[in-house]
Amino acid sequence: MKIIYLTDIHGAFTQVANLLFDTFADVYIIAGDLIDIPFYSIESAIHYHDLQAYFNGMRRNMEMEDMLMEDFVDNLLEIPDTPDYLQDMGSRYQQYTIRARRVMQQKYKVLENILVSKTTARIFSIPGNYDMDLKFTSLHERDLHLRWRTVDTLKFAGYGGADVWTSGIPERYVIKYNAGIGVDDKKNEMSVFFKAIKPDIIVTHQPAHGILDRHVLRGNSGSPALRTFCDNNPVKLCLSGHMHNDWGLRYYEDTVYLNPSHFGDITSTSLEVSEGGFFFEIDIEGSEIRKIVFRKFANERIHDIAEYYKKDDRWVEDLIDSDRYYYHKRGENFDSKVKKYSHIPEIELFKDIKSFFMMFQTQETEDRVKDLENAIQLMRGKFDDIAMDIVGSVNMGISQKSSDIDVVLYLRCNSKCPNMNEQCGHYRKAKKMIKESLKGEYDFEIIDCIDLSVVEESILMQNYECEVTQRFVTYRSICRPVNYKVIAPIEDILNENIEFRKEMEGSVRSYFRIFASTTQHTKSFEKYEMRLKTIGIKIPKPIRKKIKEYLQQS
Repeated sequence: MKIIYLTDIHGAFTQVANLLFDTFADVYIIAGDLIDIPFYSIESAIHYHDLQAYFNGMRRNMEMEDMLMEDFVDNLLEIPDTPDYLQDMGSRYQQYTIRARRVMQQKYKVLENILVSKTTARIFSIPGNYDMDLKFTSLHERDLHLRWRTVDTLKFAGYGGADVWTSGIPERYVIKYNAGIGVDDKKNEMSVFFKAIKPDIIVTHQPAHGILDRHVLRGNSGSPALRTFCDNNPVKLCLSGHMHNDWGLRYYEDTVYLNPSHFGDITSTSLEVSEGGFFFEIDIEGSEIRKIVFRKFANERIHDIAEYYKKDDRWVEDLIDSDRYYYHKRGENFDSKVKKYSHIPEIELFKDIKSFFMMFQTQETEDRVKDLENAIQLMRGKFDDIAMDIVGSVNMGISQKSSDIDVVLYLRCNSKCPNMNEQCGHYRKAKKMIKESLKGEYDFEIIDCIDLSVVEESILMQNYECEVTQRFVTYRSICRPVNYKVIAPIEDILNENIEFRKEMEGSVRSYFRIFASTTQHTKSFEKYEMRLKTIGIKIPKPIRKKIKEYLQQS
């Protein structure tokens, strides 16, 4: 089983959609703080926050803090001698609260429409301190708060909310957190629930006490009840969020604790933006956790940052991308400094069309990508570097049982072969091992093989005439990678000089047009359309227009 775990998305719905398109997992878990503000404009959010802060001060001065804010305001307006200005402020607060509920429900509906497109996986969520109770939203079927689900043999259970009041969110609609410091064990809602369910995997928004729970000002702020339960029960995984700066993997009393930090960008009160995109990918065989990868979605790509595996009863961390790791450790942004670029029109059109088809990604597609990932894993240690780019129907996401697999193979060859083929020992060895791993289940073809050493050297030397690099740039613009952590450092070097990349794309423009205008390529789009028709999907006019424009332009 593969689990992808993210938390604190704070309204980054487009980023979530892209993650779903670009990843494969059996289970996706989102641990709260799904939205950012309960309005569509920041001005409304500020007005509501100011009104709420004013009435919160009144409530505190009147020693009525046990009363919900909305009830406090309602009662205030019922008092006959309440001044007119308070009547006006209270009425506006009530109106904002009603609007906030409606907007929040609309936002959850948008998120559900995104999640439902991932038909090949199960997706669960819990509310955070920025959320309303999900049982009153479109996400109610995915809600794990005080609920449990079994996938294969593993039992997932969750508890949402946090032991904090989030100003700007209507108090009436949030989860009441009955699991914090000072709550008696017998009245601790979370503890009682977990004792009854006995979950293998726990999902909470607020972390366990003393583990990934350190707040900059308040120190340790996690739940003692959660820590006690995990210490005394066979919990394999405890997944939490909430604390954006106290992230990582911890291992105590046979339980793995994970907090990937925030997936959505966070804007501070000083208007500084902390970039997100962080998530964990967890591989489980049977009931054992085999591997955990810390990853980041940024600039339309997924970067592997660190890998964790168990060795001699402890978890070992191997850094893959030390730059992104240490930038995040210091609380600094890395990817927002990378200059954004636009591809040539042919590639931009292709990417738009590909995004549409990937919305209907098939199980066969996911199976083939998994098989290629397994093949690469078996070859680990046999090659200095090995990766692939997938083309064809698997790249588009609509592979079927009869589909073949076409890939571009990336290797490092000490001979720096300009054209790696059957005469290259590295190529022959890799091709044989991949075919053996696939066991003849599909037709498999390597349409090109590229020496990464040649590409890296030509980028550093700014060799505009290197045909190998021209091909690399083309494939990286349109294909789906396997073992991207090998390709990523080279593409990062490429992106440091956007002018060079644009020039290389311009160099391959004529080749790309020839490739795209072939009869086989045109027939491929006809084939993709027929596959959608079989499941009752009709290509909308805007996408059909883009396909026509792409083929004609090409």
